[in-house]
Amino acid sequence: MQNIMRKSIVFLSLMAGSFFINAFSQEVLWKAGVYSFFDNAEYGFSQWNIPQTMAGVHLAPEIGISWNEKHRAFAGFDAMHEYGSDKSIDYFDPIIYYEYAASNFRFYMGAFPRKLAVDKYPRMFFQDSIRYYRPVFNGIFMEYFSGNNFFNIWMDWKSRQTHARREIFLVGWSGRCNLGVVYGQHFGYVSHFAGTVNDEIRDGLHDNVLLLTSLGIDLASKTSFAKLDANIGLLAGFERDRSLEEWHYPTGLLSEVTVEYKGLGVMNTYYNGKGQQHFYNDHAHDLYWGDSFYGSEKYDRADLYVCFFKSDVVNLKMTWSMHFTEQRIRHQQILTASLDLNNLKRKEQKRYRYIWDNWFTNNNKD
Repeated sequence: MQNIMRKSIVFLSLMAGSFFINAFSQEVLWKAGVYSFFDNAEYGFSQWNIPQTMAGVHLAPEIGISWNEKHRAFAGFDAMHEYGSDKSIDYFDPIIYYEYAASNFRFYMGAFPRKLAVDKYPRMFFQDSIRYYRPVFNGIFMEYFSGNNFFNIWMDWKSRQTHARREIFLVGWSGRCNLGVVYGQHFGYVSHFAGTVNDEIRDGLHDNVLLLTSLGIDLASKTSFAKLDANIGLLAGFERDRSLEEWHYPTGLLSEVTVEYKGLGVMNTYYNGKGQQHFYNDHAHDLYWGDSFYGSEKYDRADLYVCFFKSDVVNLKMTWSMHFTEQRIRHQQILTASLDLNNLKRKEQKRYRYIWDNWFTNNNKD
């Protein structure tokens, strides 16, 4: 009897081993990403933002396996070195996640690059520095998509509750529906900001909701422009401090206009309404993830940018931003460079054209 059981165990072990070998040996995947940024924010004499220069470089390698074509698992890290630091690595974030990739559905769970999930959100929700210092998303993301139409839901867990740390997480959703050149889009999230487990410290539990629903028109496909887009929408915030049972409902109109032609572009964002981020002075960016300038009742940001190189592998971009608020103009200069290499199957992309393509071509004939 023991002999039969021993043979059965050996047989089942071989079958299981054969299954895993067949499943996991189909394809080995790899990714290698480099992202460098220089962001000089000249925000002197502003009550909403501080002047600072942020600069550094990220290295984010990943290695993974793929089985049954749709299932993938990746492991790696994101290591960031700040310019001028005496440390080799200033911030280190592990990357470990599962991915399901179908023709019209994608799903991520674990610790994965933030750019995979919320890159479409306006700066009202996630300010520029989020990508610099919080490059890894911890949680779940799932999205249905078809062309430019999409709908997704997600959860990003920032901090687990302990005696020293708060419980902080965001739950969000966004979507877009296109009807020809006209489209409707929505972005939203709920931010949960709790205290520690120390009952002696009671400094407020916050539940903040931020919603943006807008209508727009995208004419890029009908013209020679890379981007020709305009939208306007209603921005609504619902901010609550549970300890005080205090509610605030800041609302306003948010408009965006983007024009890009052969490497040169301008994007203008304008907000008019009640100032957002009511509890900013209490908890600052631990509570809020969006740009602090939206605490103003009127705020306009104009980005003038140059795409020196733009592809699915290499991107080099310089931006000069002008911030119009508090009856002043404040300036910001941003230079970013990214390199994304991998052995994943890529879709063919139309070559990006630049206004200077023929500037240095010798057209003289002998």
